[in-house]
Amino acid sequence: FFLCRGMQASKTGNRKKPEPFYWLSVSKPETSSEIVNEARNALRTIRTQRPFTPADEQRKLFGSRSSRCPQNRPASVFSLDASSFDLAESRPLSGVHLSPLAHKPILITSEQDEDSSVSLPKPPGDAAEVRKVNSARKGLFRTTSLGDLFSAQAVSLDQNEKNIDFEEPTMMMNNLDRSNNNCLAEPKLYTSFNDESRQLICNEPITRSGSEDSMERTPGKFSLQLRGESDQMKEPGKKSSHPGSSGRKRRVTGLKDETRINEWEDEDFFWCNKILPILRELEKIEDSIENLCLACTKLYQTLYEGNMLGKRFKRRRVLLKTLYKLVDIDSDPLSLKLAKIILALKVDGRNLLSVCKLAFKICRKKENDFIVQNDTLLDYLLEVLRNEDLQKNIEALIYCMGAIKFMSGNAVLLNEMVNKGAVEMLLQLMKQINNIKEHDTYFTNLGHLLVQLTATLRSLADLPLARLRLSCGAAASELCVALEQRGSDKDLCTCIVRILSKLSSYNDFCAALADCSRCYILFLALLNKHQKQQDLVVRIIFILGNLTAKNDQCREQFFKAKESINTLTSLFQTYYELDLNAQTCYDGRKGKGQKDLKYPSEAEDVLIKLIRVLANLSIHRSVGAALAAAHPVVGLLVTVLEYKSVDDCEELVINAATAINNLSYYQVKNSAVQDKKLHIAEMLLKLIVSDSMDAVVEAVRVFGNLSQHHEIRDFIMQRKIYKFMIALLDSKNRDVCFPACGVLLNLTVDKDKRAFLLEEGGIGKLVDCLQDFGPADWQLSCLICKTLWNYSEDITSAASCFGRDTDTLLVLLTSLLDDKVELECNLDRDIKDCQRLYWEREFKPVAEKLLDRIQSHHSS
Repeated sequence: FFLCRGMQASKTGNRKKPEPFYWLSVSKPETSSEIVNEARNALRTIRTQRPFTPADEQRKLFGSRSSRCPQNRPASVFSLDASSFDLAESRPLSGVHLSPLAHKPILITSEQDEDSSVSLPKPPGDAAEVRKVNSARKGLFRTTSLGDLFSAQAVSLDQNEKNIDFEEPTMMMNNLDRSNNNCLAEPKLYTSFNDESRQLICNEPITRSGSEDSMERTPGKFSLQLRGESDQMKEPGKKSSHPGSSGRKRRVTGLKDETRINEWEDEDFFWCNKILPILRELEKIEDSIENLCLACTKLYQTLYEGNMLGKRFKRRRVLLKTLYKLVDIDSDPLSLKLAKIILALKVDGRNLLSVCKLAFKICRKKENDFIVQNDTLLDYLLEVLRNEDLQKNIEALIYCMGAIKFMSGNAVLLNEMVNKGAVEMLLQLMKQINNIKEHDTYFTNLGHLLVQLTATLRSLADLPLARLRLSCGAAASELCVALEQRGSDKDLCTCIVRILSKLSSYNDFCAALADCSRCYILFLALLNKHQKQQDLVVRIIFILGNLTAKNDQCREQFFKAKESINTLTSLFQTYYELDLNAQTCYDGRKGKGQKDLKYPSEAEDVLIKLIRVLANLSIHRSVGAALAAAHPVVGLLVTVLEYKSVDDCEELVINAATAINNLSYYQVKNSAVQDKKLHIAEMLLKLIVSDSMDAVVEAVRVFGNLSQHHEIRDFIMQRKIYKFMIALLDSKNRDVCFPACGVLLNLTVDKDKRAFLLEEGGIGKLVDCLQDFGPADWQLSCLICKTLWNYSEDITSAASCFGRDTDTLLVLLTSLLDDKVELECNLDRDIKDCQRLYWEREFKPVAEKLLDRIQSHHSS
């Protein structure tokens, strides 16, 4: 980044001071207006330096795409949460068959920060303080000679002069090889001091009463109103009773003009008595950084107390000139103090741009976070964003927004932003930017501003209160509008989708985003436009995964969007090939000292999130049926199982198995899953023998659906997979026992396959599961009873059929069929009601029939 540099001020030029004013003898008095005119004439002889206009390359904030993210602080890496899939609900098949499917929710991790806030100091507003100042004023003007008290650095006091808000040239950024010392804590009290070696002219209208040794200034009304309020005007008709006031001559008449003059006189007194001593301190540039910081702190407090912040302070030009000379000093603590004062003086134009660059320079250094969070710079930067014209001050707003973006990396300042309404203000600013159309001359530069703005919103999205305000407001719609208008700006699109991906993990915002009817079309257009931009693609896919995980309406809307599945298939093919090529290169480097590839790789990360979208879409009945018949989709899923092992990328393999499991539920004509079922079964064997229990469970779930087909049941028996299913019943884990029991249930459909259940100890393990889970899980208990019912279809003797577990099974079924048994479970009321309903409709009919069959053959 290039910060605008001003021309170096001369260290010797304009040092020559005009002769100070001295009071004339009594025989030749001067009026107040004559003194003012003389001061004005002296001021007109002083030349000021012309403003420096920076070159175009110096004014440019974003010289290249990489420069849009400032380099002095590492960019925040967006981490995608590893989320599991929403799966289809368990549905029993007709007859004695059951295809067990589990519903696995998405895991969402929320981030929280503590809230904190920093408040501005309050100006004294009590009458005692005003009386103290008035008393000090009287004491000051009893001096017999003012010749040695004030310097000759004159200031124009023309009451009719209109251009009192003129500002000095832009700040100079030359280094003076000063150390970057820590700033001092801001004191609440300060004491002024005099420097007799310098003379300062006080251009105050004064009066004489009697002789030059007895002079007093006319008391006026001392204004202490808050910034932004109108001036406190002197009450009409209230005349000064001070001696000698009747001798003062004025060229303006009327109560309004008289009041204005009195207020200027009060300001003159405050300037001479309070501010000039501090400016003398600041002119000692040879002082230490600590002393200069302390002087700046006192200056800010004094200006605040005297209501001299803002544009209506008539000596603002002189004050700014002094402050600009200090900007050359290479000290971030001092620059912070100067930036705050200059912003408080409501500068505009080039000066606003320069001070925003200065704030940006300070905030971009992480080591400055502590001094920034203990100051009030944030308040003034937010005020700039809130009040400045968007089209007239684009460059200044870019630097201002960049400084705030860096501040958002600090937890204390981030909480303060939320408390000060930054979320609402940034959304309003984004709305203004969105109203600027593409053909407008400001459109491109506003894109730079949006980059900084959206990066700040991304940081704010980490706070619960900010997320609530973003969800309740128009954030989703405005972000989508910006994304649609600036789809060709890859950097800005990435910033926006970072926000959306973060917020879409929360139900409220996800619902608001789903209400944006064009969001699916917008996301698909971006995927097609930036297909090989992995950082953008992976976040959009993540958002779509969250949207399709919520409800069937979102799944249907996305599926019906034009070319939605074709776009996903194209992305799948692209990143599958990238991953396959990367793995081939890696395999070729094995044994040559090369480090392992990043896990998961960028291509794998896209595939993981993309398969999640397909799995979530397949939960919808009609969408799932259509996808099950989509041969390109199923073919790519099977390909993942073919070329990728669990050891290579466990999450990717498990997600592919999950998607296949969902699609295998649908028994539709021309089902691609059914066509490839034996090949899929072969691929699932790799998962079953792996060390990953999650992979084993997903493989068993797929076998639970595929085992509805006799070819798969034969495959399971031939490969001895049934032994593995029986062994899983010992896991005491419901998620493992349920799908394993489902496979055993389907195996018992074939009469020639039932004997293995007793031979391998399957009956005893099923009875143990029924005893372990029982009333806690009526679904699993029902599944066990159905398996035993299928198994005992040709029963002749209970003892020969169920062996030594017969009596245990009789007692267990009798107790579970007791009407009060479900009340023994320690469950919530809603869950109890649901379980009671399932017990009555599902478990009880099957268990009663099984119990009756065992009892009728027990005595045989």
